[in-house]
Amino acid sequence: MSKKKILILRFSSIGDIVLTTPVARTLKTQLQAEVHYCVKKQYQSILAANPYIDKLHLLDGNLGELITILKAERFDYVIDLHHNLRTLIIKKRLGVKSYSFMKLNVEKWLMTNLKINKLPNVHIVDRYMETVAPLGVKMDSLGLDYFIPEKDEVELEWLPETHQKEYVVYAIGAQFNTKKLPVNRMIELCDRINKPIILLGDKNDRKTGEEIVKFFEKTEASAPLEPQLHRELNKKAIIFNACGQFNLNQSASIVKNARYVFTHDTGLMHIAAAFKKTIFSIWGNTIPMFGMYPYRTKFTIFENNKLSCRPCSKIGYKKCPKGHFKCMQDIVFDFYLP
Repeated sequence: MSKKKILILRFSSIGDIVLTTPVARTLKTQLQAEVHYCVKKQYQSILAANPYIDKLHLLDGNLGELITILKAERFDYVIDLHHNLRTLIIKKRLGVKSYSFMKLNVEKWLMTNLKINKLPNVHIVDRYMETVAPLGVKMDSLGLDYFIPEKDEVELEWLPETHQKEYVVYAIGAQFNTKKLPVNRMIELCDRINKPIILLGDKNDRKTGEEIVKFFEKTEASAPLEPQLHRELNKKAIIFNACGQFNLNQSASIVKNARYVFTHDTGLMHIAAAFKKTIFSIWGNTIPMFGMYPYRTKFTIFENNKLSCRPCSKIGYKKCPKGHFKCMQDIVFDFYLP
């Protein structure tokens, strides 16, 4: 019996791609299939070191050229975990048996617009796995995968001495502003954590990180006020702003070695889940009920469930549509770190 050749389609984004990794693993280990994965070029580093994927195919603008390359592979099956117009075109052009992920767009619309909850109480990872169930593949016990190339493993010596023994990661980024705490609340959270903290995000988060660092710096001007500040706020957090300083795999390495991870609803949350970290997950305009909370790891959810306007979107906005941003402004940070 010849080995089956299977193509997985998921173009973006960071978190969504990480959430599909059990599909690739179980297809490889349970069917002994040759597994190919098609992803946007800018996200290839997420999967480049994954041992369960035999070959990556990169979407880099020209869909026609990509389809020509894919047709030459002569796949037996296509697993469409993105389910959009481009994947529809690819499936039609390849002309082989395909299985497609159900995105629940109607259910999400009802929840965001009418607050009618028809969402299944099932994590999106398990729904991805339902897509390949007809092939006889079942979820195993391993959770999510994230493999870091050796060259991207961050050595402790690369970090400030204050963070080499133990640190907490706070992933301050998110694709949309309504999925991020305002800066004043980020500062409050860091003060509450009160341990060495590494801020992670991309270059666009660098300025926010600098604002947080500046608050906790002790200067000659602030020295007379320090006793009062220590009574009102601990102001003892030691902050290292790593936003924009490391590539994604290096950031993942920092997450892997963290004691705890605080994060918004973003890709690093799912990377942290892949490493089975203890996660404190912060939710604004989106909700965990959409099925993308941390998977198979210990986690705590911070959210404001007392708002009639939430969720206002399945993705997010540049600013709060109502103007008050109470979903983030009124979150209570109730936790203890030993």
